[in-house]
Amino acid sequence: MSAPQVSNDTFAVCDLELNQVSIVGIVRGFTPFVTNMQYSVDDMTGPPLCVKQWLNEEDWSLTSVPPGTYVKVIGSLRNFSGQRSVLAMNIRCIKDLNEITSHMLEVVQAHMLLFEKVLKGLRENVNMNPTAASLSGHGGNHSEGILPNGLSNIQGQVLRVIRRSCVLAEGISLQDLKSQLDYLSMRDIRASLVFLVNEGHIFSTIDEHHFKSAEH
Repeated sequence: MSAPQVSNDTFAVCDLELNQVSIVGIVRGFTPFVTNMQYSVDDMTGPPLCVKQWLNEEDWSLTSVPPGTYVKVIGSLRNFSGQRSVLAMNIRCIKDLNEITSHMLEVVQAHMLLFEKVLKGLRENVNMNPTAASLSGHGGNHSEGILPNGLSNIQGQVLRVIRRSCVLAEGISLQDLKSQLDYLSMRDIRASLVFLVNEGHIFSTIDEHHFKSAEH
């Protein structure tokens, strides 16, 4: 739901276009309309998702999915009047709870594959752009402490700037981070932030666009 919208009904995660998505969650409620059925599906990752399923005349004889039911939704992300929702191609009730475990494993695998590509691209960018690598000390000599092992050059630069803003209760905003690291692309900064959050080096504060070091 936080994926940037790059064009009409086109969204992206780390510059990879979103197409068909699969969601597993609990139906919290539903509202029938003349042409569609709208479900509120809670997949436990945030607020319940609005899932819309368009209906033909012959579909109205079908029984709607009652609240409290686990379902698997296959569809695509859409933006209707500023509200994001999932346009469902198929909604199926889950009877075997092993499907929930299987879906969680699929989510973990997709996450690993996605960010493996992101990290590989960052490493290639550093290796092919020695000028950017030489800017690791950009901004002067500051006392940010010893950086954790396993960070790329770009991730280290992002973490240094975030550590320098530890005196601020809300941390540093993404916009200020970009201003101080203007020689880096927003794509590289966002990818570094995702990695640093997942590894526990930083955390978001007042919203998804403010970050603070976990060591302060």
